[in-house]
Amino acid sequence: MKTKAAVLHGYNEEWKIEEVDLGDPVAGEVQVRLVSSGLCHSDHHVRTGQDGSPTPIIGGHEGAGVVTKVGPGVTRLAEGDHVVTAFIPACGVCGPCSRGLQNLCDEGAHLFDGVAIADQTHRVTLDGVGVTQMCLLGTFSPYITVHEASLVKIEKDIPLQLAALLGCGVATGWGSAVEIGGTKAGDTVVVVGIGGVGINAVQGARAAGARHVVAVDPVPFKREMAEKLGATHTFDSVEAAQPVVEQITWGKLADTVVLTQGVMKGAYVQPAMAMTGKGGQVVVTGLGPATDETVTLSLFELTLLQKRLQGAIFGGSGPRSQVPRLLHEFRAGRLNLADLVTRTYRLEEINQAYDDMLEGRNIRGMVVYDESDY
Repeated sequence: MKTKAAVLHGYNEEWKIEEVDLGDPVAGEVQVRLVSSGLCHSDHHVRTGQDGSPTPIIGGHEGAGVVTKVGPGVTRLAEGDHVVTAFIPACGVCGPCSRGLQNLCDEGAHLFDGVAIADQTHRVTLDGVGVTQMCLLGTFSPYITVHEASLVKIEKDIPLQLAALLGCGVATGWGSAVEIGGTKAGDTVVVVGIGGVGINAVQGARAAGARHVVAVDPVPFKREMAEKLGATHTFDSVEAAQPVVEQITWGKLADTVVLTQGVMKGAYVQPAMAMTGKGGQVVVTGLGPATDETVTLSLFELTLLQKRLQGAIFGGSGPRSQVPRLLHEFRAGRLNLADLVTRTYRLEEINQAYDDMLEGRNIRGMVVYDESDY
């Protein structure tokens, strides 16, 4: 079928709206008509070439919609099902999935090679040339054909437009504080970088019972949003936060510091470690350039105070367990999804949307599709 998509033809270029050819599902795949797509900073990493994804590429990896076609051998989904995309596929049978580490599924090896899990070919073409779907999804298009491993079925009472956020930003942020972060009642949690991921680390820490939830971001609007969604203290820099964290914890410092900056740098690690108490941890969720291998870190402090430096993908939890868990939090009123979307856009406004993100005008921007897109 023909459909439109926001395609990046080369690094540091603008997204271009193109008419592409979308193939029907092969074995193990389904086609989905999307309602919305979140606009994540990771898509900007694609645009700048920092993650090395091959071009041409359709961006987008936060989506939700309705299954319209089902390929041979699909057992988990049927036409009419409501689904959320998961930027990490979860096959359920590989070694990591079998050990409960669905967020490290072996099928994730295909995330950056540009071809489909099912047969290692392209499901999208443009003028006969294969087009990569970001994270095997490419939600900057109203229709996607993807493997069932990249989708999570949800109940039909959940608003699909908001459900799209669960596919990356909410799950990643919440899990960074709650799952891999292990926040407990009475803890002090510092979140550095209040975008679409960091704001949900704030929400998660609050819901887990943290006594102090400290949000750090240079943008006043983002600090205001952090206060609205659970932060007890906000600061414009780590340097400003440090003495207050010392004061409110009686010198014990933070149990967990979560780093969710839009572009992670090695120089951010040691200041976060210095704000972390004995036996605490720094969770690195923000994505840095693939070529950056330099980190500033006091090994003396790391060893003698038994601190931990922990990476996190999808918040340290699998999509098939995390998405239903977050929907329970949403129903219970502990997870605010509606206020995360600060602006909505047409697909044709995608470049303006990313300008708004880079200028700090959004917590999460969202592309919303309507009948004119299908």
